[in-house]
Amino acid sequence: MPAFEAIHNDSRYSTLNVWEDASNGAYWCQMHVRRYPHDSAYRPCFSTLLLKELRDFQLRTAEALRRPLRNAANPHVIQHVVLASAADVFNLGGDLELFCRLIRANDRNRLMAYARQCVEVAYGFYRHLNEDAHTIALVQGDALGGGFESALCCQTIVAESGVGMGFPEVLFDLFPGMGAYSFLRKRISPTQAEHMMLDGNIYSSDELHKLGIVDILVPRGEGVAAVHDLITRNRRIGHARLAMDRVQTACHPVSFEELMTVTEIWVDTALQLGDKSLRTMERLVRAQLRRPQKSNLDVEAPIPMANAG
Repeated sequence: MPAFEAIHNDSRYSTLNVWEDASNGAYWCQMHVRRYPHDSAYRPCFSTLLLKELRDFQLRTAEALRRPLRNAANPHVIQHVVLASAADVFNLGGDLELFCRLIRANDRNRLMAYARQCVEVAYGFYRHLNEDAHTIALVQGDALGGGFESALCCQTIVAESGVGMGFPEVLFDLFPGMGAYSFLRKRISPTQAEHMMLDGNIYSSDELHKLGIVDILVPRGEGVAAVHDLITRNRRIGHARLAMDRVQTACHPVSFEELMTVTEIWVDTALQLGDKSLRTMERLVRAQLRRPQKSNLDVEAPIPMANAG
């Protein structure tokens, strides 16, 4: 097992754990670490705090990626940024409790500010922080709504078998508006993307692998090893991998402006929701709080060292 070095003082984050594998130029970020599972009121969704800390991680990691190589004898042509989770889920999506409060108050400005936070984080991972980096989503638990979107904005999705992914927003008459359509249509047809966004189904990672949405599918418990294997393979063909990343961006570009245009539609649609839709959101919040709470921390051997700070 390689030695890991924390890239920041871990105490600055209350929802993230971050570390660097200096041996292969990989930067790891785990969501839902310190508060989960010890805080029974914590929901592994995109709270404003999680979004703020993810954006801070992106900015600091982008700066770290610009540092001169520490070991000139072992240069890293390609570097990696890995988004993962310490909870039993990858991410349950948007903060539905916050949505309900802002919609009931007809507070468009705050809802728009939250949506912009989501887009900034999604676009940050999509642009992979640095032209010499490749982003990987490691999905070991359910990724719903915005959680699925955050996986889709990464360049490679590694998922364990039996994980659920989908967009439940249609259950309360809304649609996934923080990048789902833009990122899905890079992997499947626009018609397929629209169908998936509106059918409300939760697909298994096995099904999504067959559709070409999940890139690498592995058995339960083998996700971390699969990511390490992927990083090793990419390093062997670093120039080719980075070139293909640029080709994909050139041929299927997603702009920040495009994401914000869709997000404005999402905000305006959300503000039209009635009491029935809001009550459905509130029921989903209660269901999220009742979820059994497990942790993926035991999978990540180096994490306790990073927590020591």
